[in-house]
Amino acid sequence: MAAKPKLSFYDVKSKKKFETDTYSVRQKGTRFFAVAKSQSGPHECWRVLGAEQAKKLK
Repeated sequence: MAAKPKLSFYDVKSKKKFETDTYSVRQKGTRFFAVAKSQSGPHECWRVLGAEQAKKLK
């Protein structure tokens, strides 16, 4: 299995950006999101993905 590309996320609680390749792709309704664990706490950071991008990352 090929390594996932790094995506950048913005942590709203700590107000900092970070990059990671450990995330999951989730679907809510018709929207797709990349979800990563925050580097500064126990919460999750969500990033909106396009349908084509989500298809490539799954």
